[in-house]
Amino acid sequence: MAGAKEQALENVENVAEGVAAETLPEGKLFEIAQSIGDKRLEELNVADTTCGYCAVGCRFDLYSDGEEILAARPTDEEDAPVNGISTCVKGKFGYDFVNSDDRLTSPLVRDEAGEFREATWDEALSRVVEGLGGIKEEHGGDALSVIASSKATNEENYLMGKFARQVLGTNSVDNCNRLCHSSTVAGLAQTYGYGAASISTEDLELADCILLTGSNTTEAHPVLATRIKQNVRDGADLLVFDPREVQIAEYATQYSQVNPGYDAVWINAVTRHIVNNDLHDEAFVEERTTGFEDVKESVQEFTPERVKEVTGIPHEEIVSAAETIAEADRCVFGWTLGLTEHSHGTENVLAMANLAAVTGNLGKPGTGVSPFRGQNNVQGGGGDMGPLPDNFPGYQDIADDEIRAKFEDAWDCDISSEYGYYTTQMFLAADDDDLRGMYIIGENAALSEPGVNHAEAVLEDLDFLVVQDLFVNETAQYADVVLPACSFVEKTGTFTNTDRTVQKVNQVMEPKGDSRPDWKILQDLANRMGRGWDYDSTAEIMDEVNSLTPLYGGVSHERVEEEGGLQWPCWDMDHPGTERLYTEEFNTDDGKAHLQGVGYSEPAETPDEEYPFTLTTGRVLYQYHTGTMTHREEGIMQYTPSDFVEIHPDTAVNHGIESGDMVRIASRRGEITVPAQVTDRVGPDNVFVPIHFAESAVNRLTDEEHLDPAAATPEFKVSAVRIAPAEGESEPVGATDAGAGTGDD
Repeated sequence: MAGAKEQALENVENVAEGVAAETLPEGKLFEIAQSIGDKRLEELNVADTTCGYCAVGCRFDLYSDGEEILAARPTDEEDAPVNGISTCVKGKFGYDFVNSDDRLTSPLVRDEAGEFREATWDEALSRVVEGLGGIKEEHGGDALSVIASSKATNEENYLMGKFARQVLGTNSVDNCNRLCHSSTVAGLAQTYGYGAASISTEDLELADCILLTGSNTTEAHPVLATRIKQNVRDGADLLVFDPREVQIAEYATQYSQVNPGYDAVWINAVTRHIVNNDLHDEAFVEERTTGFEDVKESVQEFTPERVKEVTGIPHEEIVSAAETIAEADRCVFGWTLGLTEHSHGTENVLAMANLAAVTGNLGKPGTGVSPFRGQNNVQGGGGDMGPLPDNFPGYQDIADDEIRAKFEDAWDCDISSEYGYYTTQMFLAADDDDLRGMYIIGENAALSEPGVNHAEAVLEDLDFLVVQDLFVNETAQYADVVLPACSFVEKTGTFTNTDRTVQKVNQVMEPKGDSRPDWKILQDLANRMGRGWDYDSTAEIMDEVNSLTPLYGGVSHERVEEEGGLQWPCWDMDHPGTERLYTEEFNTDDGKAHLQGVGYSEPAETPDEEYPFTLTTGRVLYQYHTGTMTHREEGIMQYTPSDFVEIHPDTAVNHGIESGDMVRIASRRGEITVPAQVTDRVGPDNVFVPIHFAESAVNRLTDEEHLDPAAATPEFKVSAVRIAPAEGESEPVGATDAGAGTGDD
């Protein structure tokens, strides 16, 4: 942005005041303010960029002295259309990881004794070529897989998919989207044509009714939550359905507690009341949908008695929600992983898509569906750019002969029409030696995969493993070669946020030590393996993307910079982008929404006498995913320094447990020990544990075998467990009393 540095330097004396408005330990505030005050103005680097934490897409100026990030300061609403002057605690303060003492700044290779030692880039890349190339030569490309990174830029993820298919000769390339919103993509694509949010963020303020489910919005997406709370303050209705009384429920017109794993049941019950009482939008259904009669018939089995028994929701709450939605002029339906991370997550999304359509809440301001994405670039890098086993960039099916021929011609290679392995399937295929080598980029699979014990065994037994990351994380400990990558503050490119807006990422600092951007590492490897990549910049990579990807046909770095962001579909360089999907027609063969009935579904694993409780998992405000970034921020760690388990007071009394007591939680796959938080946020038959800590990795308890048949998403949100007091001393629970939600990865 022209003049950004000059404007920022002019206002630098106000930065400390802006920082002080946030809640952090006094010592940290003083440290930041003093650091800024001590720097000569001409020594500061300032760049406007897009946040590298969640997918809200907040923009702000970052201040650096070239060695570390000193402060983050919001710009204005024109330059930051999603967040304006708002930021969350992580986007404001969470940058100590960039300069952490254990930051990986040189390549590592494993020596003959099995220990890591530093190596030159030439040696490390030669090892990678030898390791991956040897497997390809002996067993074929299908014995290799790539796990791409939703933390990386769009341009880098495009190259990750291209590298897998062109260089390695495999379609087994996937990313963390498989573990979170792939069931959203599958369900919405089947119904409407696009597997993405239909709204713009401003629709959350235009709606007069918002339905949230499986979303701990205030902790997982704080800036979006602020918009929702402001709208509720101004008179909008807020309906919250969740197994936990998450913080956003405090602002709700109606909160309903749901038994985990039965979301399609209550959604169908709401739809049943609407259609049986002629509260649906008849004109919209008639003109813009097919399959309504199938939906109407399928929801009849969800009677009040059955719904109460299965979900725990009283009939009057179903009626109240249904009539609130039906009476609203404009309704937005929002969700995160509490709806999707199930063995039947696609069915949950189909049921929600039906509800939005039968009430006519699509294609108009203040209406639509909004899956809130988790990682900063999971929409763009994890989906749009095509590092997927079944799709090229722009969701172009690899099984389509014409589309595949286009990419074969552009990439000068043969590409199989057979889909590759999805992420969790990769780990299952390795058990049978069908997969022997992995290249994992920016993903901590040793913590994020379900059934961590199994994932660890697979990583240990692989013939060859390459990990590309900022740190020697839990996954990298199993690697043969570790390559040092750059953080988002050290490179340039684009991210695509949760409402499909492509935004610029601008470099603020030089790469630490000998680390390199992902795209440069991939280019060097590709060329060492016989390909002639010659990109000079990520802008050139985006030019290749838009030449092959109709959804991004009008997206370039120059346009994104000039216009502050572009929402796809953006068909050509004259197209303004698409603020809101489905205003005139759906992206289907006949232009109509294809509704389909959804029957009864339940979790793959339900409680029994041996494992009588249901475990669900999620995030907390002061941590992020597997903690790679936030665990290195001292101020943030003061708030949630460790895991915990939420237990209902009645359950705690029955088991002789008090807050702070250590509790052993066991499933059929493993066990962990964590301190208790006794709270009525959860029901008496349920317990909740966050996902952020390696020391007590909750995914030791989750199930890697039962996957959604349409999307291959694991069932993170429901595991049958038992609990018992653990021997030993009690421990403090931690400073926070606002636990994580079931709503994000």
